Amino acid sequence: MKYEYRELIQGIADALRDADEGHIDANDFSTFKSSAERMTDRLIDAMFPRHAGKAIMREQALFEAAGLLHALLSMLSCDAKRADAVTRALFDALPDVYRVLKTDLMAAYMGDPAAKGADEIILCYPAFPAIATYRLAHILYLESVPLLPRVMTEYAHRKTGIDIHPGATIGESFFIDHGTGVVIGETTTIGSGVKIYQHVTLGAKSFDTDSDGMPVKGLKRHPDIGDRVVIYAGATILGGETRIGNDCVIGGSVWLTHSVEAGKMVLARAAVTDSTLKRDIMQASFPEDSAML
Repeated sequence: MKYEYRELIQGIADALRDADEGHIDANDFSTFKSSAERMTDRLIDAMFPRHAGKAIMREQALFEAAGLLHALLSMLSCDAKRADAVTRALFDALPDVYRVLKTDLMAAYMGDPAAKGADEIILCYPAFPAIATYRLAHILYLESVPLLPRVMTEYAHRKTGIDIHPGATIGESFFIDHGTGVVIGETTTIGSGVKIYQHVTLGAKSFDTDSDGMPVKGLKRHPDIGDRVVIYAGATILGGETRIGNDCVIGGSVWLTHSVEAGKMVLARAAVTDSTLKRDIMQASFPEDSAML
């Protein structure tokens, strides 16, 4: 029976092969994925070598990451000049990424009474690797590197349950508590000092299609979140025209497709309150007995 279909199957296989287009040769997919994951780990190891799980030198980790990035860009058909420019852009940004991640660590410490110090946050909180990976991938996204930023953030998604698109723009002092099920879409913007709980979605209501029914790319589809906003578990905020003002609190299980003025609280069974939220600004540091970075 199998010989009767040989000609048919061969023809279908040839047609599928001709239609199979992509950035990477099929033989390189496995290598590309594993190399992208290793590069991500080495970059984070270089910034936080004490938490790498083994003795590692920053220089060693950075050299390995640079070599992996060049190989990955080669798989993406980047020429040597382009690969060098992308590598320099990423590595030049690392000191600032490290600085911002320290503000994220402090936000976690201040945002969760259970957090005892930086070591616990780095090693035990899923938000840290997810946010660190996002901040690295975002640089490559801004450099218009195809595929690689998404592979990096999907690696973090698989490990942590937190799905942050590398195209999102996220300010300093960002904390995701618990984290499982959080989704942050590509055109989302998030201000500074924002705290999000598990199962929050910052997503799109729908998308426009062209005359052929194909989705229109490049449009603003996801919400803008202001500074010092708290979004509790299970909240869903959708739409590119949705703006959440500074100092708002969005309650658990809220479904929002409209904007909210600054300083308001939104609850699942109540309208936006008229009261302005008052917050005490706290200056904080890690306790002296907590090893910090």
